[in-house]
Formats: sequence, C-alpha cells, structure tokens
Amino acid sequence: MLHAAAEWGTGQVFWSMFWFFMFFIWIWLLIVIFGDIFRSDDLSGWGKALWTIFVIVLPYLGVFVYLIARGHKMQAHAQESAARSRGYQPTAAPAHNGSTAEEISRLADLRDRGVISEAEFQQAKARALT
Repeated sequence: MLHAAAEWGTGQVFWSMFWFFMFFIWIWLLIVIFGDIFRSDDLSGWGKALWTIFVIVLPYLGVFVYLIARGHKMQAHAQESAARSRGYQPTAAPAHNGSTAEEISRLADLRDRGVISEAEFQQAKARALT
C-alpha cells in the first residue's frame, strides 16, 4: 500500500482531480442543457427531439452549438420556470377591476409572502400606476 502511494506524484494527483472536475462540469452542463431543452416553450416537439438527438449523438459539438445558438434564452427560461413554480404569472393588466391602491396592496401582500420578488413588485407597481 505504501509503495503504491509513493508512485503517485503531486502531478498525477492534480491531473486526476482536474479530470474529475471536468467530468463533473460536463455532467452538469448536460443536465442544464437537457433541462432547458424540455423547459423551452418556444421549441416545438420536433425541435426538442432534434436538439436531444444532436446532443446525444454528438455530445461535445451538440452542447457547444446549443450554447451558442440558444444560450441567450437559457436565463429567461430559468426565470420563467422559477416564477411558475412560485405560483406567480405576470399579467399585462390587473387581475380584477379594483382601484390602483387595491392592486398595489395585493402586490405588496404577494411580495411580503415571498410569492414575487422585489423587482417583480416594482415592475407590477409601475404598470398599475400607468
């Protein structure tokens, strides 16, 4: 056992840790990209199937092409998914025909309960005031 440990130098340990880290990052990228593919409302079923096949058949090229072609939409998809999971759907108009004060009060209540963030509250309040 001691002889085997003596054969491993610092460089070998470093490279082993480096490749483990790269493998972990690769798995994480695949999970994020597959999650984004299936979360995308702007892709049809065929589009999702083709992206999935592309990433599975040519994994490195598929991941990099996906990041270049659709990477700018990934953050928007994640934010929409988080808003949906919190139960908040932003609307262009107030949900009811109440006064502006009632709408702002309702929005403040949603913010205080943690259903919407401060930024979402400010956007909806600005819409209600216009």
